[in-house]
Amino acid sequence: MVWVRIDNRLVHGQIIEAWLPYTDARTLVVGNDDLAKDELRQQIMSIAIPLGVEIVFLEVAQVGAYLEDKKLRDKNVLVLFADCRDATRSRKAGLGYACLNLGNLHYGPGKRQVCQHIALSKDDELCLEGLQAEGVSIDYRCIPSDPAELG
Repeated sequence: MVWVRIDNRLVHGQIIEAWLPYTDARTLVVGNDDLAKDELRQQIMSIAIPLGVEIVFLEVAQVGAYLEDKKLRDKNVLVLFADCRDATRSRKAGLGYACLNLGNLHYGPGKRQVCQHIALSKDDELCLEGLQAEGVSIDYRCIPSDPAELG
């Protein structure tokens, strides 16, 4: 199962301690154009990854093709994006998913707080509306034990 999550922090303690065990993922794919080119940040994030879990850093447009090429579509994979735009771009580039988990989007100017851990800009809302129009359900959950708030 491919679990797709938006979390602007990308790889951090909640991912390692809660989401990897919850999804039983053995592969963690981080789709982020800047991070895909930054080996130092990749090394820093990789330090905390448990043994037996592979981490891969890719440009957003490469995520779907990577999963196909490595025959990972039927495996437990956790895919992380930093924002709604990247999740949408990846879907348009071939990453299919039926559910998108919104885990953390920080508040900032011009954003509307929709729950404790999610603040959406107008652009975010348009991206999510577009995904929902394509049949993607939105799961607003910070950690797996939180009650699922589906949108």
